[in-house]
Amino acid sequence: MKHNEYGQMIFDQNDLCNFVMRGQDITKLKLLVDDTVNFELAASVLENPGSLLKWTFAVENNQSVTEFDVQQQNHWHMPNEYQQLDIAQHVLSLCKSDTELQRVGHELLLYQERDLFNLLRYLKYLVDLMRDNRLIWGVGRGSSVSSYVLYLLGVHRIDSIYYNLDIAEFLR
Repeated sequence: MKHNEYGQMIFDQNDLCNFVMRGQDITKLKLLVDDTVNFELAASVLENPGSLLKWTFAVENNQSVTEFDVQQQNHWHMPNEYQQLDIAQHVLSLCKSDTELQRVGHELLLYQERDLFNLLRYLKYLVDLMRDNRLIWGVGRGSSVSSYVLYLLGVHRIDSIYYNLDIAEFLR
């Protein structure tokens, strides 16, 4: 596997074979594939060679890296239930006191000003996915621990209200 200038993963024939050998159904994955892949050979590995892969073009003609980044930031790869989630209402529902409600309300306004609600939805999805698969992640790191919203979502385990951490340290 290698990365193109846009940071996307480009898979080669060996990568595809490794996926299949691990039992992954690559027909359901949307992969960017190196143009050196011999599809006939790769398809012979599968029982249904006609459904192997659909070629995906990574970049529109003459698209700059900046334009590509903006395009990619508009699409978050997560299930519809998370894309449709009213993240503000969800986080507010996790509050147990007026102090928490005030802090969360203030933080949500800051997240909204920066158009970061999709990021919060994605973090909710990621945390749920890690919990469902019993994956362990760190206690917290850097300025992100100053966000009480991230604490409520389970991204970190540092109660920023208890430690009197200012959200301004995170959302500069």
